[in-house]
Amino acid sequence: MPMLIATQIPQSSQDWLSLALWLAAAGHFCVLIASFQVPHQLKWKTDLASLRPLNRKLLWVYGGVTVYTIVAFGTMTLLLHDEMLRGDRAAIAIAIFIAVYWLIRIVVDFTYFSASDWPKGKQFVIGHILLTALFTFLSVTYFTVALRMGFK
Repeated sequence: MPMLIATQIPQSSQDWLSLALWLAAAGHFCVLIASFQVPHQLKWKTDLASLRPLNRKLLWVYGGVTVYTIVAFGTMTLLLHDEMLRGDRAAIAIAIFIAVYWLIRIVVDFTYFSASDWPKGKQFVIGHILLTALFTFLSVTYFTVALRMGFK
């Protein structure tokens, strides 16, 4: 299936799913924009200074691995877009992995963190809502790909 041109309006559910995958790929790179603001916005320089060096380094490594994972998700979605829409087993397995990853992130947000954990301020509330909406879109998109394309 050819890539949708921005001026085309999707006609079929397959076209809508294709568009959703392109948006999901872009969404991963949008998550990175937010993630690069985290150290400054959450004052990591001050907070992490109280940790022992190993713990501080572990946090930076975990953060780096998370960034790498999100870059990989966006890149794999771009590169495997057609394979996901064809229902190729490996691409569907990746779609399921990505869907579960974001679902876990949403569940952790609602069950482990509390509102008091988050920084105060309107921009943080709006940012949290937007990120949660994006994580939900990502999870739903990849689960939809897996369910619609993986069981042909």
